[in-house]
Amino acid sequence: MKIVSTKDAPAAIGPYSQAITHNNLVYASGQIALKPDGSFVGSGVANQAKRVFENLKAVLEASGSGIDKVLKTTLFLTDINDFTLVNSLYAEFFGKHKPARSTIVVKQLPKNALVELEAIAAID
Repeated sequence: MKIVSTKDAPAAIGPYSQAITHNNLVYASGQIALKPDGSFVGSGVANQAKRVFENLKAVLEASGSGIDKVLKTTLFLTDINDFTLVNSLYAEFFGKHKPARSTIVVKQLPKNALVELEAIAAID
């Protein structure tokens, strides 16, 4: 087991790691719309989602994986009305790759974020 940490994504805001690798898999913690310096991207779900995707990509790459190796994601939204927009951005981010996914609507996310994404990916 290896703890993954990169300065290209925000540090964990609690007692957890950005990601853990084990047996050729990476378990990436949920990413919210924090910039690598820890400041919050606060305006709108589209801007937040784009930052979330950038953070996830950085963590996966630091793990020796990549977005094309993602097996499963869990997407958290605070408003189901944002689903269509976030879904289109998600499709653009992953391109032809279509990992398995669950989408969950929650009452609130850390820092009052509107979207959070976690992933499990393979490492070659």
